[in-house]
Amino acid sequence: MSGYRTRLNWCSRKQCLKARVPDEFKLWLYDNSSLTAKIIDACDKKFRVEVLSETRTTPTPDEIQLLGLRYRSHAIIRQVLLYCGDKPWVYARSVIPMTTLIGPLRRLSKLGNKPLGAVLFSNKCITRGAMEVTTLSPDHPCYSWTGNTNNELIPGRRSVFSLYKRNVLVSEFFLPEIIKNKK
Repeated sequence: MSGYRTRLNWCSRKQCLKARVPDEFKLWLYDNSSLTAKIIDACDKKFRVEVLSETRTTPTPDEIQLLGLRYRSHAIIRQVLLYCGDKPWVYARSVIPMTTLIGPLRRLSKLGNKPLGAVLFSNKCITRGAMEVTTLSPDHPCYSWTGNTNNELIPGRRSVFSLYKRNVLVSEFFLPEIIKNKK
């Protein structure tokens, strides 16, 4: 998701309420609780994280702007799929600025297959910023990263989590399998 040509049109929840997001996704998309906990509950604890990549690189321009970073700042970019059983439900991209990786947040650079949400929501001092939403269309350069091959719009959300003025940006894209769950 690096580079100017991959920008997505993010908007606030209120601005996007009339967006092309199917109603089935809205219960997931607009929930402020831990997505990890919600997926674990919905899939009877058959949850796992597959790390697609975890590299030190430059975030996209809109990620740099949202995090208030300097141009060409480096961050750990972590891309994962969250599974329920053998089905991927969520593609997630986290941007962890190098300046964030001190003190209690240092452990974010060594998560492995542990879900980031479990770490973020376990600390009562972490705050979550405003949520923004978007849709990822099949013709977008980043669409293939989700692993989805159904050519459907994929709704996504992002928000900044903060602890001691150290920020982490988490973007989550909800794959079609998540709404096939009837629980």
